[in-house]
Amino acid sequence: MPTQPQPQLTSVQLQQIAMQIKQWGKELGFAQVGITDTNLKQEEPKLQFWLDSEYHGEMGYMANHGMMRARPQELHPGTQRVICARMDYLPPEAGFATHLSDPNLAYISRYAGGRDYHKLMRNRLKKLGDKIEQQLLELGLSKPNFRPFVDSAPILERPLADKAGIGWTGKHSLLLNDQAGSWFFLGELLVDLPLPIDIPIKEDCGSCVACIKSCPTNAIVAPYIVDGRRCISYLTIELQGAIPIEFREQIGNRIYGCDDCQLVCPVNSQAPLTQESDFHIRDTLKQPQLLTLFSWSEDQFLHNTQGSAIRRIGHQRWLRNIAVALGNAPYSADIVAALQSKREQVDELVCEHIDWALAQQAIKQQDQNLTSITNRKTQRIIRAIEKGLPRDA
Repeated sequence: MPTQPQPQLTSVQLQQIAMQIKQWGKELGFAQVGITDTNLKQEEPKLQFWLDSEYHGEMGYMANHGMMRARPQELHPGTQRVICARMDYLPPEAGFATHLSDPNLAYISRYAGGRDYHKLMRNRLKKLGDKIEQQLLELGLSKPNFRPFVDSAPILERPLADKAGIGWTGKHSLLLNDQAGSWFFLGELLVDLPLPIDIPIKEDCGSCVACIKSCPTNAIVAPYIVDGRRCISYLTIELQGAIPIEFREQIGNRIYGCDDCQLVCPVNSQAPLTQESDFHIRDTLKQPQLLTLFSWSEDQFLHNTQGSAIRRIGHQRWLRNIAVALGNAPYSADIVAALQSKREQVDELVCEHIDWALAQQAIKQQDQNLTSITNRKTQRIIRAIEKGLPRDA
């Protein structure tokens, strides 16, 4: 007997399912859900220029799959729509100003203070796909073909979320939303349903260039273009080898990532706090002293970063980053002692950064001694003047 054709969803049914998807998304903890098609042809020349300029540095995975990153239908054959989801992560007591202004504290990018978001968001997206599947089965249709992604495959998540109406692309290349700023994670669910698509939000940065001016290493080389090789997030997280000397002082006390371009963005002024307790900053990373973090053994590092995105850089690069921050801190005999004591316990990469930090501390000690001598001489002159004595008395 001939096979009966599968019943097709009507436009009304597709519209209803799209509305349900957004409601299910909120029930699963997503702050916003948008839907778009797979057409990113306008992004391909931009991606190729970025790769040709070698702005990806050591991130070879950005070039490994060619233009597939801009072609979701090749990544997951049969894909007709991309469901983009946003999850806010700004934790309470973020301590931006305090951490950056105190050079003896470690600054860790706010997305990394709590639990790693990848599994959490992927599981939620999988549940969203399951709900779509259940709905279609109830309508007597076959199962949909879907696949969730959260930084787990070559896909241009920000341009897709831009098209899906989640936000607009800011001049720092991050996505901005007038209600949530840029403090949110993104995830995607690729589906083979011809769902109605959402309307993109109009770009609203205007003439503002605060993010470009604030970047410590001038990594935003033009509006919407970031040279990853200069970005502190790249230097402290993605870079496997030595941090270039030219950027070490600018890194300051940022030991894992950087939020400067987001901190100055006026759109972020009213950003909401996360509703996910997993994204709250864990106790060991609240007001973290550089010397305390530097003292962690590898076992302590693994224990204290369990379930955290920080663990991916490993203990040696953790020490590399903190050594740079200690070199940038004001002179302290305790810092010098800590750097010297760790020298015999680390690999050549970390040792080189420790030596740089010790050299920086030696310069600051010398400057401090000169300042102290100058201050004492000035005080003697003042006392002599007050007593009516010659200045060299």
